[in-house]
Formats: sequence, structure tokens, C-alpha cells
Amino acid sequence: MLSLCTFALLAACHRQEPEAAAPRPVVAVAVHGDGQPAAMLLPGDVEARYSTPLSFRIAGKIVERRVRLGDTVKPGEVVARLDPADEQKNDASAQAQLDAAQHRYVYAKQQLDRDRAQAKENLIAQAQLEQTEDAYASALAQRDQAAQQASLAKDQLQYTTLSADHAGVITAENADTGQNVSSGQAVYNLAWSGDIDVVCDVPETALASLAVGHQASVTLAALPGRTFTARVRELSPAADPQSRTWRAKLTLEQPGADVRLGMTASVSFAPANASTDAHASLYTLPATALFHDGDAPAVWVVSDGDNNGKDKDTLSLRRVQIARYGERTVDISQGLKDGERVVLQGVHTVSAGEKVRAVPPLHPEDFAS
Repeated sequence: MLSLCTFALLAACHRQEPEAAAPRPVVAVAVHGDGQPAAMLLPGDVEARYSTPLSFRIAGKIVERRVRLGDTVKPGEVVARLDPADEQKNDASAQAQLDAAQHRYVYAKQQLDRDRAQAKENLIAQAQLEQTEDAYASALAQRDQAAQQASLAKDQLQYTTLSADHAGVITAENADTGQNVSSGQAVYNLAWSGDIDVVCDVPETALASLAVGHQASVTLAALPGRTFTARVRELSPAADPQSRTWRAKLTLEQPGADVRLGMTASVSFAPANASTDAHASLYTLPATALFHDGDAPAVWVVSDGDNNGKDKDTLSLRRVQIARYGERTVDISQGLKDGERVVLQGVHTVSAGEKVRAVPPLHPEDFAS
């Protein structure tokens, strides 16, 4: 029995501790900024400052359209016509009623003049004069009413012709020849000539740095190598209920004839605190590095081990601010420091506090920041 106890004690003394799990390898690289002040980049498009539908003020059937999509029109230029037959008849009828009322008025005026002259000679009774005055007043009112009806009928006839009220470009055709349209139904859409806007949607994180009059730089995909200056002229007071973004309209300064409506634009806003944050810059990472912390974008950062590097590196989740989303990359404006190591792949398979071993990517040129 004693020998068995001694053997058990010796076996316990020589029992080996279990080996710690090897750190997990992760693909990570040190990020470096581009050295330029961080700027907020937003997609947008070129639009006319004013754009209005052109519509008839009465219902009818379109018998002629004189302009087409993309045509330039001048103020007062006729762009479409309705069938005027019914309105011409109404105008003729109203004019006939006006002529009849005018004749009755002339007769009543002559009768009033005669009765007044006879009343001075006491040749007629006062009651007869009062009846003549009443007939005259009634004829005058009917004449005025007929004149207003004739004027209205003439206006209705003019409304069968649709004219452009401003110079501009036809950007949409909403009705065709032979179609019956109702009053106010859009036939064309007219983009006014003059000032040109660049419209973009601003996220909530960047709203505080924008205000009316804020200057921005605009580049157009169709005009590479050129940069335009624009200023915020209008900022929506409320967010869009669907996108939760605020609509910003910027006036494009000196756009030139080659800037066309509908062109896609990239709007760059300088940071509001550029003077105090001169060293801020953008960090470009592949889209595969982007994770999330709740509803906020985040990345996994490899923290250096303690005890002079003897302890293993660990992972921590860091919230970041995205300045721009590219096709395969993201530009980060806040949340990272120069030289920090960021996990580039497998971000959905790691966890906070996990011991890792950072390894470089097989093709570093694909992840250049």
C-alpha cells in the first residue's frame, strides 16, 4: 500500500502542464495615411436650379407638339397645342351674347335719356322714370357680365396653346400627340437656363460640419482632370424618411457649356476644423476589412503585446468614420492612427481579445493603403 501511494505522488510531480493554444494567424498590415487633410467625399449629380412641368390650364386633346426631348426653347415659344374647336365655339357664343347685351344696353341708355328729358317737363310720372332707370341698370350689369364671359372664353381659347414661360431645355416628355390630357397634367418638363446645382445627400455624421455658404470642390466623371468650385446654397432642415440623409444643393460656379444636366459628380468638402486638424488624413483599406460595431462601421485593430512583446498580440474592435465608399475600397477619415495594424481578411471569424499572430498578405500590392 505504501508503494502505491509513493508511485502516485511521483506521477503527480511529473505531470506536465497543458500547452497553451497557439495564437491564431490573421492577415494584417500597418496602415499609413495619404498625408492630405481629410475631406468628406459625397456622390452627387448635376441638376438645373429650377425645373418645372409644362401643362395646359384646360383639358383637351393634343393635336400638335412642336418640341422634343433635349430641345432648347425661348420664353413665349409655343411647344404644344390642343384641339381648339370647342373653345372657338364657346368664344363665338360668348361674343354673340356680348353683342346682344351691348345692344340692350344702348337701347336702355337711349330710353333713359328720353325719359329724363320728359320728366323735367313733367310729361311722365316719376314711377315710369324709376322703371327706366332700373331697366338701364339691369342692361348695364348684363353688358358687363357678358363682357367678362367673353373675356373668359377668349382666355380659354388661348389656353389651348402651351408656351414656355422661361428659357431652358426640355428634359422630359410626358404626353403624346392625340392624347387626351386633363387640366394641369404635365406634358413636358422644362429645366431653366441659368444657374446649375450639384445635389448630394449628406449623412448624419457630417451634418454638423456643413452650413449654407460652405465651399466645396466638385469633379465630374465625364470631365476628368477638371475641378469646379461650388457653394452650399440650401441644406434640407429634415432628413429623408427612407435614406436618413439630408439633401444639400450647391451652386456650381462658372460651370461652362460642357457641363450637362444629369452628369455624376463627386463633391469634396474640406473639414470644418482643418486649421486645428491639419495632420488628419485618409486611410484607404480594402472593403473586406470593414466590420461593424452595432450600427457603426468598425475595423479590427491588432494591439501590440505587453511585457516587451513577449505576450501575444490581441484584437480590439475600433469604430471608424467612412469618408467615401469605393468599388473595392473604403476611405477612413477618423478612428485610426498612422502605423496601426488592421485585419484585412476574415473579419467575421475573429473576436475581441483573441490572441493572434499578424501575418502579411500574400500579395501586398492588392492591399496597398
